[in-house]
Amino acid sequence: MRPQSLDEYIGQHHLLAPGMPLRQQLARGVVDSLILWGPPGVGKTTLARLFAQSADAAFVSFSAVSDGVARVREVVAEAEDRRDGGRGTILFVDEIHRFNRGQQDAFLPHVEAGTVVLVGATTENPSFALTGALLSRTRVLVLEPISVPDLAGLADRALSDAVRGLGSRNLSITGDARILMAEQADGDARRLLGALEAAANLVDDGGVIERAQVEAAVQRRIPQYDKSGEEHHNLISALHKSVRGSDPQGALYWLARMIEGGEDPRYLARRLVRMAAEDIGLADPPALAFTIAAAETYERLGSPEGELALAEAAVYLAVAPKSNKVYEAWGAALEAARNSPAAKVPLHLRNAPTGLMKELGYGAGYQYAHAVPDAFIPQTYLPESLEGAMFYEPGPFGFEREVSKRLAWWASKRQDATSTTPTNPSGDAGP
Repeated sequence: MRPQSLDEYIGQHHLLAPGMPLRQQLARGVVDSLILWGPPGVGKTTLARLFAQSADAAFVSFSAVSDGVARVREVVAEAEDRRDGGRGTILFVDEIHRFNRGQQDAFLPHVEAGTVVLVGATTENPSFALTGALLSRTRVLVLEPISVPDLAGLADRALSDAVRGLGSRNLSITGDARILMAEQADGDARRLLGALEAAANLVDDGGVIERAQVEAAVQRRIPQYDKSGEEHHNLISALHKSVRGSDPQGALYWLARMIEGGEDPRYLARRLVRMAAEDIGLADPPALAFTIAAAETYERLGSPEGELALAEAAVYLAVAPKSNKVYEAWGAALEAARNSPAAKVPLHLRNAPTGLMKELGYGAGYQYAHAVPDAFIPQTYLPESLEGAMFYEPGPFGFEREVSKRLAWWASKRQDATSTTPTNPSGDAGP
């Protein structure tokens, strides 16, 4: 059922709809070096073949899995002979991301010389998988998963086509079975056609494919997830942002997606602990202990029992009050430390383990806070160059409201210590 013309090609309307630049370019028979980036089964190889057809060029397929640089030299020699005869060559490199940097660079001089038009296909993000030199000489086209209506139309076409499809069997399909099959394909035309063929094998010629046959043919959907690729980063970003956005539904869904995709739950446990420290912070101090307990629970129970503890932690973090004030304060403190790496520790804060150090004034003037009823004596704790710096200021939510009260009380005590007649107008005994 591979399309034989652009009119048969389904999906990618953002690139190939009438009037779109790429469609007009192909109508003129012009093809540039391209990288086709998209998930499996969306027509990358087919589109490359149609490019060659529109340009009346030779189509040479090259696999990054089975072919090497030596094969590149053979292809280039053949392409030079072909060009001398007035015909171009489209070199299609499937899974181009599997080439290392040196192998990718082997294409560059031949692309620049116009010996071949390179069309690479990849399921990986080109920004990470391809060299900058190759990207600068090619245009990246993003191919999207095929929509449910387009996939449903493909199923109809396969059932009616007697030459390339199942038309000779006179089969039909119910509407709900048709939509279910298209939905279960997850945007993958190959998966759709495979499911259709499997379902068709469960009915006799002239029969009707119903929902039960589709369910039996599809079985369990395999998640589209690559633990080392872009999808890994996309899903963990979605999980983190769902927690930060206080959405327990999203947090549970993305956690489940990663677990179902085969992600190591220990990695997810570490990330949940990070979220507790970064996004909840002192607005809800028990959140950090809760997530650490969830991680330890998983270590004891393993999968699947321990996954429930991670789900509890994700929900707890999502519904907890949020504060990144400590996260911001830590960044500011690090920056200050880098900008003043030689700032002297004030004498009254220094340790004085020897007589000489005491004679030099180490520790002199330090006041022991527990020596007074309020356990607070105003004194300086920063280097002179940073005196008055404010790294941490509590937020308005959760426990940090209590922290704000404590800081305000200590600030009033400092003010009282500098006034002529110290007072405590609130009568508060302190934190």
